[in-house]
Amino acid sequence: MELIRYDREAAVLYAKRWAFGRNPDYYNFDLIGGDCTNFASQCVYAGSGVMNFTPVTGWFYRSADDRTASWTGVEYLYRFLTQNEGAGPFAKEAPLWELEIGDLVQLGRETGDFYHTPVVVGFRGKDILVAAHSYDAYARPLSSYSFARIRGLHILGARR
Repeated sequence: MELIRYDREAAVLYAKRWAFGRNPDYYNFDLIGGDCTNFASQCVYAGSGVMNFTPVTGWFYRSADDRTASWTGVEYLYRFLTQNEGAGPFAKEAPLWELEIGDLVQLGRETGDFYHTPVVVGFRGKDILVAAHSYDAYARPLSSYSFARIRGLHILGARR
């Protein structure tokens, strides 16, 4: 399997283009659970260019009715990225200070469940700036969010 570089700039350019809009190629999940992880997946796909078409456990989107849970679900995306050994992007959980543009942050509750997946688009001093859907944002300071838990996902690359 060919290892390919994750194009962080392409992921951020995609985030900038679609942070306050919806790409018509993808269903808008705002009214049925939120669109944040769908948007994060779109950004990661813009930076990797590779999906994983393994049924159930892969990471792909063909339509609202033909996609994996990992494309739109916070915990499923985390599991896919951190455990993927096949095609598509892969990542490691990382402390916030290791994150770069194009990486992901996931916000969680004290109970342990994670519910939001913003995309890192920049830095201002020590603050991470993110883009997100559901509560549309671009270059929003991570410090402006309220959360009990947080984890970073550092994209290491992709395989084709």
